[in-house]
Amino acid sequence: MLFYRAALPLSSGTLSYVSGIIRRHRKSIRSRWRRLNCGKQALLVLAYLRKGEAFAELAAGFAVGTTTAWRYVEETVALLAARAPKLRTAIRDATKAGHAYVVVDGTLIPIDRVAANRPFYSGKHKKHGMNLQVIASPAGDILWVSGPLPGSVHDKKAEWIWGVLAELEAAGLVVLADKGYQGSTYAKTPYKGKNKPQSQKDANRAHAKLRAPGERANAQLKTWKILRKLRCCPWKAGQLAKAIHVLQNREA
Repeated sequence: MLFYRAALPLSSGTLSYVSGIIRRHRKSIRSRWRRLNCGKQALLVLAYLRKGEAFAELAAGFAVGTTTAWRYVEETVALLAARAPKLRTAIRDATKAGHAYVVVDGTLIPIDRVAANRPFYSGKHKKHGMNLQVIASPAGDILWVSGPLPGSVHDKKAEWIWGVLAELEAAGLVVLADKGYQGSTYAKTPYKGKNKPQSQKDANRAHAKLRAPGERANAQLKTWKILRKLRCCPWKAGQLAKAIHVLQNREA
């Protein structure tokens, strides 16, 4: 196997933050010795999330066993995901921040599955994956990420399962969403159909202009290559996305 140096497009502050989380966890469980110190474990995990490196490659690069690399990633991702805000907390923070509106959007995390796994197949995207619901600010900052649901679950149903719009309505926040949420009694969605009057066309253009920056939140998640195609258990998608949400806020 060949080895080489590589850059990781993340700040030293993010590395220090993750290292601190690991250090406090080790102290709490009284872990006396590890193959890697806290800083190197943090770097290994960040390389896994940002670059999407396979465990065998990470293990070789950090001179540890594949199982050790997997255990370090599992431990750290769980610690990070636990720090992601719950739905009500995220909505309360959005209200305090005085956002004029928030954007609700769904994203599909592709997974490595075959055609037999029908529950994971998204007819909209024509691929297998997991459905995640995301709430974003008007500027495109990620405010909240849901747990995972099979890709066959429509965005409107996924939103209902997690109770997203019900909580946003209770908080009185204006919500913009795409046509996938059509039928909602609360979210503002575009007009559908052909041969729309000019007033509806103008309204759709204004709606898309307001919604576009907020929809960048999903693009931010996908800059972390681990979410471009999961090779692990599909149900890990939510935990990985929540961990990345925490890290993305540190980078912002």
